Amino acid sequence: DLFHFQEEAPGLIFWHARGWALWQQVEQYMRRVYQDNGYQEVKAPQLLDRSLWEKSGHWSKYKENMFTTESENRYYALKPMNCPGHIQIFNSAVRSYRDLPIRYGEFGACHRNEPSGSLHGLMRVRGFTQDDGHIFCTEDQILSECTAYTKLVQKVYADYGFTDISYKIATRPEKRIGDDATWDKAEKALMDALDASGIKYDILPGEGAFYGPKIEYHLRDSLGRGWQCGTIQVDFQMPSRLGAEYVTESNGRATPVMLHRAIVGSLERFIGMLLEHYAGQLPPWLAPVQVAVANITDDQADYAQEVVSMLKKAGLRAEADLRNGKITYKIRELSLQKLPYILVVGAKEKAEGKVAVRVRGGKDLGAMSVEDFIKLVQEDVATRRNVNEIE
Repeated sequence: DLFHFQEEAPGLIFWHARGWALWQQVEQYMRRVYQDNGYQEVKAPQLLDRSLWEKSGHWSKYKENMFTTESENRYYALKPMNCPGHIQIFNSAVRSYRDLPIRYGEFGACHRNEPSGSLHGLMRVRGFTQDDGHIFCTEDQILSECTAYTKLVQKVYADYGFTDISYKIATRPEKRIGDDATWDKAEKALMDALDASGIKYDILPGEGAFYGPKIEYHLRDSLGRGWQCGTIQVDFQMPSRLGAEYVTESNGRATPVMLHRAIVGSLERFIGMLLEHYAGQLPPWLAPVQVAVANITDDQADYAQEVVSMLKKAGLRAEADLRNGKITYKIRELSLQKLPYILVVGAKEKAEGKVAVRVRGGKDLGAMSVEDFIKLVQEDVATRRNVNEIE
């Protein structure tokens, strides 16, 4: 009960309450990553005039993938990428070399007119949101920014349970903007960054973006399948085309380099990857519902609701199962939802102010106080541990 698709919105997702709860765990975690690593969170418009897309190069190189519309004799496009909007924010004030690097982050909703035959569940959609970021820096800062970013990527993926990462550098495509000398410089900057980190990588000839090469971070899941996820791209082109500049130390003007970066990339696709990686058995910190409280008879219904209130007050995501029926049936039904914890409350638990704790997979932790159970789940969340790691 996370999401659904339907014919009236091809390649677009209807998120249900539980699915949106999972989404929020991913988004809020990534928001803390922004905050802890010097990013300013911004928001740019969804719809921009054709003239801006012409200047950026998207209109000539990417128009077939853009949704366009017309109003009052002006042409507009829904943004397929967030970068031109971030350059407008950079351009809104005079910037100095002392200000650089400037890092913008946005949970930017993008739309791309993907062919219907290529749409594939959460993995390939037409409307998606990125944990997008753009770093405006000098050429001398590229190496330090890229190496710091790779270290950050490794930490984030480990927190989500992905530790097997492969690295690939996608080089200049046939359809591109800019001269070969600039592309040489951009590609070398990425190779130098991975070399400086002691990371081995493969080359993907011709698979870079039309405005710059990129490092791709490929994750391997629990079944050994590879997923292309985060990227960082060096772009010497778009800032120049859209008039970005900063005041140099000698009081002249220079164009910043823009690093495009996303860690999870499309949140929709990353959530799909998480569901596949964990086979739906998400760790408590990500699970939409962390715990269900089931009463054995109607006599404990009020106590079950009281426990749920205590859990929610402590910040846990909890639900009560007060349905009539045998407790064995209720436990079986709740187990199919792959919830991390099921708490059973009967006459004894109510009398003692305790809960009987069952862990996903059937392990029984016995009876404990509600306060002790809250501490257990809070430790799960703080350490991002999954319930199969509990001894």
